[in-house]
Amino acid sequence: MSSQRITVLGECVADAFTDPLHPAEPDGTGLTLRVMPGGGPANTAVALARLGTPARFLGRLSGDVFGTLFRDRLTASGVDLTGCVAASEPSTLAVADVDAHGHASYAFHAEGAADWQWTAEELAAAPLDGTVCLHTGSLALIREPGGRRVEEFLASVRERATVCVDPNVRPLLVPPAAYRERLGHWCALADVLRVSEDDLARLLPGTAPEEACDRWHAAGARLVVVTLGGRGALASLDGARVTVPALPTEVADTVGAGDSFTAGLLHALAGLGRLGGRLDGLTLDETAASCAYAALVAARTCAVPGADPPWAADLPAPPRPSR
Repeated sequence: MSSQRITVLGECVADAFTDPLHPAEPDGTGLTLRVMPGGGPANTAVALARLGTPARFLGRLSGDVFGTLFRDRLTASGVDLTGCVAASEPSTLAVADVDAHGHASYAFHAEGAADWQWTAEELAAAPLDGTVCLHTGSLALIREPGGRRVEEFLASVRERATVCVDPNVRPLLVPPAAYRERLGHWCALADVLRVSEDDLARLLPGTAPEEACDRWHAAGARLVVVTLGGRGALASLDGARVTVPALPTEVADTVGAGDSFTAGLLHALAGLGRLGGRLDGLTLDETAASCAYAALVAARTCAVPGADPPWAADLPAPPRPSR
């Protein structure tokens, strides 16, 4: 197990999946929903803890039935919840529609939810002892009123830890233009930027991944990783690039795959001793090895239904520093 803690800040989301094989009524009418705990940042924290990295989650957890579901899942995976806020607002609900290829689209019920209500006082009290990296992104970084406060928090954390951002664009809740407006500022705060191929198309329509990497480097991010689904991932370290293939996988669905990739990447970088600052000493070979490990973690997540990342015991060891 790594001795370096990674702290994850963001939302928990109750993912409700339709179950057409089990209608709500005996006559076949109605709709049954299977609710699973999710949310990009929470998924990343779960994956990190299962991989063996000490992971702390900073979230605003509701006292409703979904909040209990979130706490149980995070705790069972070994995530430290001492930085969480007990919130009076309701949890965020997302109804997922999974197509024949396992790709999920979502309808969100998030107005006034607990996840977006961060106060400056809550963030100032967040425990960061031992933290070498703070990962955030997704809706908690863009939804108001808390989003700007989270940005300010990142600026203060950056003095002591590596910062990783995953925009995780959700156009049903926030227009892509709002992400475009803030992305340059996030790159100035971030050392690592992980963007999916779908997000790239929304953030910079018609732009090749290589050109996007150059833009984001110019804005401040040292390591940019664009995940390309079945085509693997493109990693760019200060403009030096490497492509990592995806592993052949029988896909159950892609829920949580990107979050697991991010966790695998950060877990590997922590094991190499590259977190805690501005990625000092990180090489392109180490970047490639870390992304290959991340691709394996993502593939194992795709092989099972829902955001259910693998445990360290079921995986080979991540890359280690050369002697």
